[in-house]
Amino acid sequence: MLATHIRRWKSVALTTAAVLVGLTAPALTATPAAATTTAYDSTYYKNAIGKTGTSLKSSLHTIISANVTKLSYSALWDALKNTDQDPNNSGNVILLYSGISRSKTLNGGDSGDWNREHVWAISHGDLTTSTGPGTDLHHIRPEDVAVNGKRGNLDFDEGGSTFTNSGGSKVDSDSFEPRDAVKGDVARMILYMAVRYEGDDGFANLEPDDKVNNGSNPYIGKLSVLKQWNDEDPPDSFEENRNNVIYTTYQHNRNPFIDHPEWVDAIW
Repeated sequence: MLATHIRRWKSVALTTAAVLVGLTAPALTATPAAATTTAYDSTYYKNAIGKTGTSLKSSLHTIISANVTKLSYSALWDALKNTDQDPNNSGNVILLYSGISRSKTLNGGDSGDWNREHVWAISHGDLTTSTGPGTDLHHIRPEDVAVNGKRGNLDFDEGGSTFTNSGGSKVDSDSFEPRDAVKGDVARMILYMAVRYEGDDGFANLEPDDKVNNGSNPYIGKLSVLKQWNDEDPPDSFEENRNNVIYTTYQHNRNPFIDHPEWVDAIW
C-alpha cells in the first residue's frame, strides 16, 4: 500500500524558531521540512505519533527494528535491481551519485560496472558485509565502481570538485558532496541508520555528528549539513517507491524520514 502524503506548512511558532536558529547559524537557511500525514500513521507509526526528541527516536528504533528480514550481501544484487530500477527503462538501474542509468546486467567490480555503495561507509563502526547493518538495503545503492571509489569512506559535507561521471557530485580531501537531486536521500539514509542501529544488537551504536574525518569511529557527519539537505531536497517519487519496495518485498521495515522528513528536526 502506498503512503498518501498530505503536506502542510508548520505553525508560525516553528517558523519563528527556524528564524532564531538562522540567527545563530546563518549558513542553514533552508525552510524546515513540512509536516506530513501518511497512511501508516495509524498502524506502523502509531506509537511514534506526537513524540519528539529522544522519545521519538526511541519509539522509531523499536518500530523499524521489529520483524525485519535481513538480507545477505549477495542477495543485495537482485534487490537493488528492483529497488533502484530506472522508471523509464526497466532494464536499467539509476546510479545514486552520478545519476546515470546503467544496465542491470553490468553489476560487478570491473571498470564500467556498478557495485554496492554503502552510504553509511562500512568502516565507520566496522559494519562488515556480514548480515546486519552492512547489508541493510535502506542505505545501499547502485553506483559506478570508479565513483564509489571516489567517495570511499568520506563523510558528507559541501565543497570540492566534480570528476568523471560525477553527475554534479563533488569530492575533496575530507568530504563528499552528492549531486543536488539526492542530497536529501543521502541525509535520510544516514539518519535512518542512526535510529535503526543503537548498539543493542551486537553492532555499533551509529550516530551522526557535526564534523568530518571520523575515521573508523561509528559516526558520520556533518549533521548540520545533512539536516539542511533533508530540508532542501524533500522525498520524491523514486525515493518513496524505493521505501515501499523495501517494506513490502524485502526487509519489511521503513525509513521513517522518507515518510516524515520533519522528524529529522524533531529528533536532532
